[in-house]
Amino acid sequence: MGKQTINMNKMGIVEAVQGVLGGTKVQAEQVVDMVFDTIVATLKKGDEVSIAGIGIFSVKQRAARQARNPRTGESISVAAMKVPKFRAAKALKEAVK
Repeated sequence: MGKQTINMNKMGIVEAVQGVLGGTKVQAEQVVDMVFDTIVATLKKGDEVSIAGIGIFSVKQRAARQARNPRTGESISVAAMKVPKFRAAKALKEAVK
């Protein structure tokens, strides 16, 4: 049999948290939102978030560059920007082998 694809989304995480902590789905969603909001706020400040066994979320500065519109072939300028980056921990890499 082939490998089944299961997509985990925010509500799936909320249901898993509720299953462990009990309480209402609204309370579990507040916990999940707090975790995500804390990660985003930390990255906005330019700091890293390290979760043992999972990995490191960080922000990378991407330099300005010239790109080409594939439809017209026209050269366009892409401004410098910050982008989120994730580096998986060794334990996570080993777990999914």
